[in-house]
Amino acid sequence: MLRAFVRTARMVRHTPRLAAGLPPDVDVLLDAPDERLAPALVAAGRGDHGPAAKLLATTREAAEWENRDRYTTRLAAFARSRPEWFDAWLDASPHDPDALLVKAELAVVRGWESPARAELLREVSPLLTAAAEADPRDPVPWRIALDHARGTHATHTVFEQLWEEAVRRSSYHYGCHASALQYLSAAWYGSHRECFDFAERAASDALPGSLIQVLPARAAFAYLTSPSHSTEATRSVSMGGGARETGGSVPRERLDAAADLAIDLSREYAAGDPWPAEVRNLLTYVLVRLERWHDALEQLRLIGPYATSFPWDRMADDPLGQFLELRDGVRIEVASMTPLRPPRGPARSDEH
Repeated sequence: MLRAFVRTARMVRHTPRLAAGLPPDVDVLLDAPDERLAPALVAAGRGDHGPAAKLLATTREAAEWENRDRYTTRLAAFARSRPEWFDAWLDASPHDPDALLVKAELAVVRGWESPARAELLREVSPLLTAAAEADPRDPVPWRIALDHARGTHATHTVFEQLWEEAVRRSSYHYGCHASALQYLSAAWYGSHRECFDFAERAASDALPGSLIQVLPARAAFAYLTSPSHSTEATRSVSMGGGARETGGSVPRERLDAAADLAIDLSREYAAGDPWPAEVRNLLTYVLVRLERWHDALEQLRLIGPYATSFPWDRMADDPLGQFLELRDGVRIEVASMTPLRPPRGPARSDEH
């Protein structure tokens, strides 16, 4: 009873103070577009595909493959719910490499949503070929192809062929690495060991500041969300409850090392930077599962107002609500471990 009372007293005393550096709930945005994508989405909402076409053309001409991948994913997601502007783009420029890329991404996403996933995905293979042939330099069609391979039960031989094509075009493309990591995870066609080995190898070869350094944390996420770790345990931790033991085939030390590497990467970017927002959201989830509450609170402050659907949509139908709930849970955990009064310093000589 005394321990429970002390914990509650600490929570009451410190939880409000720990909100410092965290934006209010009403200011937190989910999947907020950057300053280049936002105007393209606004124009598309009005039925004008011109800004989206210009944006993707710019990324292709400048070989901005990471931005190109992100923008393609967001534009395809918008086209799922508002297809008129994209249909007009295809009608006007059916052979536009950028339109073909969005078309391939959109077809694969739709195929993944169907109960007849494998069959539908096989039918869209020609769209991937068309997107890849439209610009042979572009690695993004090969990222889409890696996602496609996972959904069509492609063999390791096919996967390795696709992977070679992807890295031939861009050795350090984060999207291709993340897609390959999913294929190699225990949830699909690999194992925890294979997934971590791939992630750690890639991270060790990555350029300074590259998001590829977060791949081991993505491997940790795949492990922590595997069937051996129940959804209910995940939700309990996100609410500030006790975490499960991480046991199993991946040692705790390997999970902590993955988190530490991602923390180092996160610190290379400014607080509130939207570019690393998704990897910071992912890292926060991993830190919570590892009960590293102070580190998780640091990431939440670095995230600022930029919540992302991934990874929270893996746990709840309302990813923004899940993120905000987790913020409160982390503050409560940190508060409960903070002494009611700061420790006293060494006694002064005049006190003796």
